[in-house]
Amino acid sequence: MKKIAILLAAVPLALVACTSEPNSAEATAESSEAAAPITAEEVAAAQTAWGEGIVTIGKAFSEEGDFRAAADAHIKKFYAYGDDATILFKPTLAAEDQFRGDFDGAMSYFVGTEGSEDKGFAIKPWTAVRWENEGTVVDSDSAMAMGNYYFTDTEGNDTKVEYSFGYVRGADGELKINLHHSSVPFGG
Repeated sequence: MKKIAILLAAVPLALVACTSEPNSAEATAESSEAAAPITAEEVAAAQTAWGEGIVTIGKAFSEEGDFRAAADAHIKKFYAYGDDATILFKPTLAAEDQFRGDFDGAMSYFVGTEGSEDKGFAIKPWTAVRWENEGTVVDSDSAMAMGNYYFTDTEGNDTKVEYSFGYVRGADGELKINLHHSSVPFGG
């Protein structure tokens, strides 16, 4: 009787083991990657890649390509909109609709929307983006960076913009922006 009770107790454990996902090793690797502490080097790499994405959007526009698709990919890659996070986005050239808490607001800012103040910041176009961090603060699961970034136009002129960016690690393990505040320097 004791043997039967022991065997019956083992059945649920065996069933649980049989129903585990076939790619549990992959899922464990992905979850540990998504939980890895954020580093200052990752923040710098994310900044560089973000700048390259802005240049790509402008280039697609200039070459009459699908600049909206480029902007869509950029926002999905760099912003945490799809991760059910709260996004605080105050873009540089926004006065009427100052804050862009959703994907559509970000898209409008980057590529423009007829009848709005949005003329398409990313389709200017820019040829380069250079970052100068005043500082980066890294906490294991988030990071913040503040400084100036410079957008180079097609004539080689730089536009200086002040920024504060916040980062979290997305479900895909990549850094995602959850805070983007930028503004032109005070002119008074």
